Amino acid sequence: MILTLLILFLFASIVFLFMNQTKFGRKPKGERLNKIMQSPNYRNGAFQNRHDTPNLTEGVTYSEVLKGFLFGDKKAVKPIDAIPTKKTDLHTLDLNEAILIWFGHSSYFLQVDRKRILVDPVLSGAASPIAFTTRAFNGSDIYKPEDIPEIDYLFITHDHWDHLDYSTIVKLQPKIKTVICGLGAGEHLEYWGYDTNKIIEKDWDAEFELDAGFKVNTITARHFSGRGFVRNGTLWTSYVLQTPTYKLFLGGDSGYDNHFRETGKKFGPFDLAILENGQYDKSWKYIHMQPNEVLLAAKDLHSKRLFPVHSSKFALANHPWNEPLKRITELNVIDPTPIELLTPMIGEKISLKDPLPKQTNWWEGIN
Repeated sequence: MILTLLILFLFASIVFLFMNQTKFGRKPKGERLNKIMQSPNYRNGAFQNRHDTPNLTEGVTYSEVLKGFLFGDKKAVKPIDAIPTKKTDLHTLDLNEAILIWFGHSSYFLQVDRKRILVDPVLSGAASPIAFTTRAFNGSDIYKPEDIPEIDYLFITHDHWDHLDYSTIVKLQPKIKTVICGLGAGEHLEYWGYDTNKIIEKDWDAEFELDAGFKVNTITARHFSGRGFVRNGTLWTSYVLQTPTYKLFLGGDSGYDNHFRETGKKFGPFDLAILENGQYDKSWKYIHMQPNEVLLAAKDLHSKRLFPVHSSKFALANHPWNEPLKRITELNVIDPTPIELLTPMIGEKISLKDPLPKQTNWWEGIN
Protein backbone atom coordinates (compact mmCIF):
# COMPACT_ATOMS: atom_id res chain seq x y z
CA MET A 1 0.00 0.00 0.00
CA ILE A 2 2.77 2.43 0.92
CA LEU A 3 4.62 1.66 -2.33
CA THR A 4 1.46 2.21 -4.36
CA LEU A 5 0.80 5.54 -2.68
CA LEU A 6 4.40 6.58 -3.25
CA ILE A 7 4.17 5.73 -6.95
CA LEU A 8 0.91 7.66 -7.28
CA PHE A 9 2.42 10.64 -5.46
CA LEU A 10 5.47 10.64 -7.73
CA PHE A 11 3.30 10.35 -10.83
CA ALA A 12 1.05 13.21 -9.68
CA SER A 13 4.10 15.34 -8.91
CA ILE A 14 5.55 14.74 -12.37
CA VAL A 15 2.25 15.63 -14.04
CA PHE A 16 1.90 18.75 -11.88
CA LEU A 17 5.40 19.96 -12.71
CA PHE A 18 4.94 19.22 -16.41
CA MET A 19 1.59 21.01 -16.62
CA ASN A 20 2.97 24.08 -14.84
CA GLN A 21 5.57 24.81 -17.49
CA THR A 22 5.42 28.34 -18.91
CA LYS A 23 4.51 27.08 -22.37
CA PHE A 24 1.07 25.99 -21.13
CA GLY A 25 0.17 29.62 -20.62
CA ARG A 26 -1.87 31.05 -17.76
CA LYS A 27 -5.55 31.03 -16.84
CA PRO A 28 -7.29 34.42 -17.08
CA LYS A 29 -7.55 36.29 -13.80
CA GLY A 30 -8.41 39.66 -12.32
CA GLU A 31 -10.00 42.25 -14.60
CA ARG A 32 -9.71 39.95 -17.60
CA LEU A 33 -11.60 37.16 -15.81
CA ASN A 34 -14.29 39.63 -14.74
CA LYS A 35 -14.73 40.68 -18.37
CA ILE A 36 -14.94 37.05 -19.46
CA MET A 37 -17.61 36.28 -16.89
CA GLN A 38 -19.73 39.13 -18.26
CA SER A 39 -19.64 37.71 -21.79
CA PRO A 40 -22.95 36.35 -23.12
CA ASN A 41 -20.90 33.50 -24.60
CA TYR A 42 -19.52 32.39 -21.20
CA ARG A 43 -21.72 30.14 -19.07
CA ASN A 44 -21.14 27.48 -16.43
CA GLY A 45 -17.48 28.36 -16.11
CA ALA A 46 -16.59 28.09 -19.81
CA PHE A 47 -17.13 29.65 -23.22
CA GLN A 48 -19.93 27.99 -25.18
CA ASN A 49 -20.60 27.53 -28.88
CA ARG A 50 -23.72 29.17 -30.23
CA HIS A 51 -25.18 25.76 -31.08
CA ASP A 52 -24.77 22.43 -29.32
CA THR A 53 -21.32 21.14 -30.30
CA PRO A 54 -20.34 17.74 -28.91
CA ASN A 55 -16.62 16.98 -28.97
CA LEU A 56 -17.43 13.60 -30.52
CA THR A 57 -20.14 12.54 -32.94
CA GLU A 58 -23.13 10.79 -31.41
CA GLY A 59 -22.41 7.13 -30.68
CA VAL A 60 -18.62 7.54 -30.74
CA THR A 61 -16.62 6.98 -27.55
CA TYR A 62 -13.22 8.31 -26.53
CA SER A 63 -11.96 4.72 -26.25
CA GLU A 64 -12.86 4.15 -29.91
CA VAL A 65 -11.03 7.31 -30.95
CA LEU A 66 -7.99 6.32 -28.90
CA LYS A 67 -8.04 2.86 -30.43
CA GLY A 68 -8.08 4.41 -33.88
CA PHE A 69 -5.05 6.57 -33.12
CA LEU A 70 -3.12 3.70 -31.55
CA PHE A 71 -4.00 0.86 -33.90
CA GLY A 72 -5.47 2.49 -37.03
CA ASP A 73 -3.84 2.40 -40.46
CA LYS A 74 -0.96 4.90 -40.26
CA LYS A 75 0.96 4.13 -43.43
CA ALA A 76 -0.29 7.20 -45.34
CA VAL A 77 -0.84 9.64 -42.44
CA LYS A 78 2.66 11.09 -42.91
CA PRO A 79 4.54 11.41 -46.20
CA ILE A 80 7.71 9.40 -46.73
CA ASP A 81 9.12 11.92 -49.18
CA ALA A 82 9.95 15.49 -48.26
CA ILE A 83 7.23 18.08 -48.82
CA PRO A 84 8.20 20.27 -51.82
CA THR A 85 8.58 23.97 -51.00
CA LYS A 86 9.58 27.33 -52.47
CA LYS A 87 11.10 29.55 -49.80
CA THR A 88 10.37 33.23 -50.37
CA ASP A 89 12.54 35.80 -48.59
CA LEU A 90 10.01 37.82 -46.58
CA HIS A 91 12.56 40.47 -45.66
CA THR A 92 13.07 41.61 -49.26
CA LEU A 93 9.46 41.77 -50.43
CA ASP A 94 8.18 44.89 -52.14
CA LEU A 95 5.77 46.38 -49.59
CA ASN A 96 3.47 47.46 -52.42
CA GLU A 97 2.80 43.84 -53.41
CA ALA A 98 -0.44 42.16 -52.32
CA ILE A 99 0.57 38.59 -51.55
CA LEU A 100 -0.06 35.47 -49.50
CA ILE A 101 2.59 32.98 -48.34
CA TRP A 102 1.70 29.75 -46.58
CA PHE A 103 3.94 28.16 -43.92
CA GLY A 104 1.98 24.88 -43.78
CA HIS A 105 -0.94 23.86 -41.56
CA SER A 106 -2.77 27.07 -40.49
CA SER A 107 0.19 29.46 -40.44
CA TYR A 108 0.42 32.09 -43.16
CA PHE A 109 1.69 35.56 -44.02
CA LEU A 110 -0.32 38.25 -45.79
CA GLN A 111 0.89 41.54 -47.18
CA VAL A 112 -1.89 43.90 -48.23
CA ASP A 113 -2.06 47.67 -48.58
CA ARG A 114 1.47 48.03 -47.19
CA LYS A 115 0.71 46.10 -44.00
CA ARG A 116 2.36 42.84 -42.97
CA ILE A 117 -0.02 40.34 -41.35
CA LEU A 118 0.73 37.02 -39.66
CA VAL A 119 -1.86 34.40 -38.67
CA ASP A 120 -1.40 31.52 -36.17
CA PRO A 121 2.38 31.09 -36.62
CA VAL A 122 3.70 27.67 -35.55
CA LEU A 123 7.36 27.64 -36.56
CA SER A 124 8.97 25.43 -33.90
CA GLY A 125 8.63 22.16 -35.82
CA ALA A 126 6.04 20.70 -33.43
CA ALA A 127 2.39 21.19 -32.47
CA SER A 128 2.19 19.64 -29.03
CA PRO A 129 3.60 20.12 -25.51
CA ILE A 130 5.31 16.76 -26.10
CA ALA A 131 7.20 17.71 -29.25
CA PHE A 132 8.04 14.25 -30.58
CA THR A 133 4.36 13.31 -30.79
CA THR A 134 3.54 15.86 -33.51
CA ARG A 135 6.68 16.65 -35.48
CA ALA A 136 6.35 18.61 -38.73
CA PHE A 137 6.54 16.56 -41.91
CA ASN A 138 9.94 16.25 -43.52
CA GLY A 139 10.62 19.40 -45.55
CA SER A 140 7.57 21.34 -44.32
CA ASP A 141 9.28 23.31 -41.55
CA ILE A 142 11.38 25.66 -43.67
CA TYR A 143 10.38 28.92 -41.96
CA LYS A 144 11.68 29.96 -38.54
CA PRO A 145 10.98 33.07 -36.44
CA GLU A 146 14.13 34.74 -37.76
CA ASP A 147 12.65 34.54 -41.28
CA ILE A 148 9.73 36.74 -40.24
CA PRO A 149 9.99 40.53 -40.74
CA GLU A 150 8.36 43.18 -38.57
CA ILE A 151 4.63 42.41 -38.34
CA ASP A 152 1.90 45.03 -38.17
CA TYR A 153 -0.92 42.67 -37.15
CA LEU A 154 -0.64 39.22 -35.59
CA PHE A 155 -3.97 37.35 -35.55
CA ILE A 156 -4.46 34.40 -33.17
CA THR A 157 -7.64 32.42 -33.77
CA HIS A 158 -7.44 30.23 -30.63
CA ASP A 159 -4.97 28.80 -28.14
CA HIS A 160 -4.57 25.21 -29.33
CA TRP A 161 -0.96 24.10 -29.73
CA ASP A 162 -1.17 23.90 -33.52
CA HIS A 163 -2.27 27.55 -33.65
CA LEU A 164 -0.59 29.23 -30.67
CA ASP A 165 3.01 28.08 -30.37
CA TYR A 166 4.86 29.28 -27.29
CA SER A 167 8.36 29.09 -28.74
CA THR A 168 7.40 30.96 -31.91
CA ILE A 169 5.36 33.62 -30.13
CA VAL A 170 8.12 34.40 -27.63
CA LYS A 171 10.77 34.72 -30.35
CA LEU A 172 8.53 36.94 -32.48
CA GLN A 173 7.61 39.30 -29.65
CA PRO A 174 10.08 42.12 -30.57
CA LYS A 175 8.74 42.13 -34.15
CA ILE A 176 5.01 42.37 -33.37
CA LYS A 177 3.29 45.76 -33.31
CA THR A 178 -0.28 44.59 -32.55
CA VAL A 179 -1.88 41.26 -31.59
CA ILE A 180 -5.55 40.48 -32.17
CA CYS A 181 -7.02 37.52 -30.27
CA GLY A 182 -10.14 36.13 -28.67
CA LEU A 183 -11.26 37.02 -25.16
CA GLY A 184 -9.00 35.41 -22.55
CA ALA A 185 -6.11 34.48 -24.86
CA GLY A 186 -4.36 37.72 -24.00
CA GLU A 187 -3.51 36.19 -20.63
CA HIS A 188 -1.11 33.77 -22.34
CA LEU A 189 0.51 36.58 -24.29
CA GLU A 190 1.01 38.81 -21.26
CA TYR A 191 2.45 35.87 -19.34
CA TRP A 192 4.90 35.35 -22.19
CA GLY A 193 6.10 38.96 -22.19
CA TYR A 194 3.77 40.87 -24.51
CA ASP A 195 2.86 44.44 -23.62
CA THR A 196 -0.82 44.68 -22.66
CA ASN A 197 -1.12 47.82 -24.78
CA LYS A 198 -0.23 45.80 -27.88
CA ILE A 199 -3.03 43.27 -27.37
CA ILE A 200 -6.54 43.73 -28.80
CA GLU A 201 -8.66 41.06 -27.15
CA LYS A 202 -12.31 40.75 -28.13
CA ASP A 203 -15.50 38.77 -27.71
CA TRP A 204 -17.54 37.61 -30.71
CA ASP A 205 -19.46 40.25 -32.68
CA ALA A 206 -17.00 43.06 -31.96
CA GLU A 207 -15.99 45.66 -34.53
CA PHE A 208 -12.90 47.83 -34.31
CA GLU A 209 -10.43 49.77 -36.44
CA LEU A 210 -6.74 48.95 -36.54
CA ASP A 211 -5.59 51.80 -38.77
CA ALA A 212 -7.22 54.02 -41.35
CA GLY A 213 -8.96 51.69 -43.81
CA PHE A 214 -8.27 48.54 -41.73
CA LYS A 215 -11.34 47.25 -39.90
CA VAL A 216 -11.87 43.95 -38.06
CA ASN A 217 -15.03 42.10 -37.06
CA THR A 218 -14.81 39.08 -34.76
CA ILE A 219 -16.97 36.19 -35.93
CA THR A 220 -18.29 33.17 -34.05
CA ALA A 221 -16.65 29.82 -34.85
CA ARG A 222 -17.75 26.30 -33.93
CA HIS A 223 -14.80 24.80 -32.10
CA PHE A 224 -13.20 24.80 -28.63
CA SER A 225 -10.02 25.92 -26.87
CA GLY A 226 -7.52 24.87 -24.23
CA ARG A 227 -3.86 24.04 -23.73
CA GLY A 228 -4.26 21.53 -20.88
CA PHE A 229 -6.91 19.45 -19.19
CA VAL A 230 -9.40 22.31 -18.82
CA ARG A 231 -11.20 23.40 -21.99
CA ASN A 232 -12.87 26.59 -23.15
CA GLY A 233 -11.36 29.08 -20.74
CA THR A 234 -10.45 31.31 -23.70
CA LEU A 235 -12.44 32.18 -26.80
CA TRP A 236 -11.94 30.72 -30.30
CA THR A 237 -12.80 33.10 -33.11
CA SER A 238 -12.76 33.88 -36.82
CA TYR A 239 -12.15 37.33 -38.29
CA VAL A 240 -13.41 39.54 -41.06
CA LEU A 241 -10.54 41.80 -42.12
CA GLN A 242 -11.43 44.75 -44.32
CA THR A 243 -8.44 46.59 -45.80
CA PRO A 244 -8.53 49.57 -48.17
CA THR A 245 -8.43 47.14 -51.11
CA TYR A 246 -9.49 43.66 -49.92
CA LYS A 247 -12.08 41.92 -47.78
CA LEU A 248 -10.70 38.74 -46.20
CA PHE A 249 -12.19 36.00 -44.03
CA LEU A 250 -9.64 34.49 -41.63
CA GLY A 251 -11.37 31.34 -40.48
CA GLY A 252 -9.20 29.52 -37.96
CA ASP A 253 -10.78 26.20 -36.92
CA SER A 254 -14.52 25.67 -37.11
CA GLY A 255 -17.06 22.97 -37.78
CA TYR A 256 -19.74 23.76 -40.34
CA ASP A 257 -22.75 25.75 -39.16
CA ASN A 258 -25.01 28.60 -40.21
CA HIS A 259 -22.54 31.28 -39.04
CA PHE A 260 -20.86 31.09 -42.46
CA ARG A 261 -24.11 31.92 -44.21
CA GLU A 262 -24.91 34.69 -41.73
CA THR A 263 -21.43 36.16 -42.14
CA GLY A 264 -21.76 36.04 -45.92
CA LYS A 265 -25.07 37.91 -45.77
CA LYS A 266 -23.76 40.56 -43.41
CA PHE A 267 -20.19 41.09 -44.62
CA GLY A 268 -19.83 39.41 -48.01
CA PRO A 269 -18.81 39.13 -50.70
CA PHE A 270 -15.19 38.31 -49.84
CA ASP A 271 -12.13 38.49 -52.04
CA LEU A 272 -10.61 35.53 -50.21
CA ALA A 273 -11.76 33.05 -47.57
CA ILE A 274 -9.10 31.11 -45.65
CA LEU A 275 -10.76 28.03 -44.14
CA GLU A 276 -9.57 24.90 -42.35
CA ASN A 277 -9.49 21.75 -44.46
CA GLY A 278 -7.72 18.91 -42.73
CA GLN A 279 -7.43 16.96 -39.46
CA TYR A 280 -11.09 16.01 -39.86
CA ASP A 281 -12.85 12.77 -39.02
CA LYS A 282 -16.44 11.57 -38.93
CA SER A 283 -15.86 10.95 -35.21
CA TRP A 284 -15.55 14.70 -34.54
CA LYS A 285 -17.70 16.13 -37.32
CA TYR A 286 -18.95 19.11 -35.30
CA ILE A 287 -15.58 20.76 -34.65
CA HIS A 288 -13.79 20.29 -38.01
CA MET A 289 -15.15 20.47 -41.55
CA GLN A 290 -14.96 17.81 -44.22
CA PRO A 291 -13.73 19.08 -47.65
CA ASN A 292 -17.26 19.24 -49.10
CA GLU A 293 -18.30 21.42 -46.15
CA VAL A 294 -15.32 23.71 -46.71
CA LEU A 295 -16.51 24.38 -50.26
CA LEU A 296 -20.04 24.96 -48.97
CA ALA A 297 -18.76 27.38 -46.31
CA ALA A 298 -16.84 29.38 -48.94
CA LYS A 299 -20.00 29.68 -51.00
CA ASP A 300 -22.01 30.67 -47.93
CA LEU A 301 -19.48 33.46 -47.42
CA HIS A 302 -19.85 34.56 -51.07
CA SER A 303 -16.10 34.38 -51.46
CA LYS A 304 -14.44 34.81 -54.84
CA ARG A 305 -11.50 32.63 -53.82
CA LEU A 306 -10.79 29.91 -51.27
CA PHE A 307 -7.49 29.04 -49.62
CA PRO A 308 -7.85 25.70 -47.74
CA VAL A 309 -5.40 25.34 -44.83
CA HIS A 310 -4.89 23.04 -41.79
CA SER A 311 -3.01 20.37 -43.74
CA SER A 312 0.38 19.25 -45.09
CA LYS A 313 2.51 19.80 -41.98
CA PHE A 314 1.19 17.92 -38.93
CA ALA A 315 -0.69 14.63 -38.58
CA LEU A 316 -3.50 15.28 -36.09
CA ALA A 317 -6.03 12.88 -37.61
CA ASN A 318 -6.04 9.47 -39.28
CA HIS A 319 -6.67 10.48 -42.89
CA PRO A 320 -3.85 10.29 -45.47
CA TRP A 321 -1.71 13.43 -45.33
CA ASN A 322 -2.58 14.48 -48.89
CA GLU A 323 -6.30 13.67 -48.73
CA PRO A 324 -7.56 17.15 -47.74
CA LEU A 325 -6.08 18.92 -50.77
CA LYS A 326 -6.80 16.01 -53.11
CA ARG A 327 -10.46 15.74 -52.08
CA ILE A 328 -11.28 19.43 -52.13
CA THR A 329 -9.65 19.84 -55.53
CA GLU A 330 -11.57 16.90 -56.98
CA LEU A 331 -14.85 18.09 -55.48
CA ASN A 332 -14.31 21.59 -56.81
CA VAL A 333 -13.68 20.30 -60.35
CA ILE A 334 -17.03 18.50 -60.50
CA ASP A 335 -18.94 21.28 -58.74
CA PRO A 336 -21.48 23.03 -61.01
CA THR A 337 -20.23 26.38 -59.72
CA PRO A 338 -16.55 25.87 -58.87
CA ILE A 339 -14.63 28.42 -56.85
CA GLU A 340 -11.13 29.75 -57.52
CA LEU A 341 -8.98 27.52 -55.34
CA LEU A 342 -5.56 28.50 -54.00
CA THR A 343 -3.32 25.48 -53.38
CA PRO A 344 0.22 26.87 -53.13
CA MET A 345 3.34 25.08 -52.02
CA ILE A 346 4.68 26.05 -48.62
CA GLY A 347 6.66 29.25 -49.10
CA GLU A 348 5.33 30.00 -52.58
CA LYS A 349 4.44 33.65 -53.18
CA ILE A 350 0.85 34.02 -54.43
CA SER A 351 -0.37 37.34 -55.74
CA LEU A 352 -3.81 38.40 -54.56
CA LYS A 353 -4.31 40.51 -57.66
CA ASP A 354 -6.05 39.26 -60.81
CA PRO A 355 -5.46 37.01 -62.57
CA LEU A 356 -4.75 34.16 -60.16
CA PRO A 357 -1.67 32.20 -61.25
CA LYS A 358 -2.29 28.64 -62.43
CA GLN A 359 -2.40 26.29 -59.45
CA THR A 360 -0.55 22.98 -59.49
CA ASN A 361 -1.38 19.78 -57.65
CA TRP A 362 2.04 19.76 -56.01
CA TRP A 363 1.06 16.88 -53.66
CA GLU A 364 0.71 14.39 -56.51
CA GLY A 365 3.50 11.83 -56.85
CA ILE A 366 4.72 12.27 -53.26
CA ASN A 367 4.81 9.07 -51.26
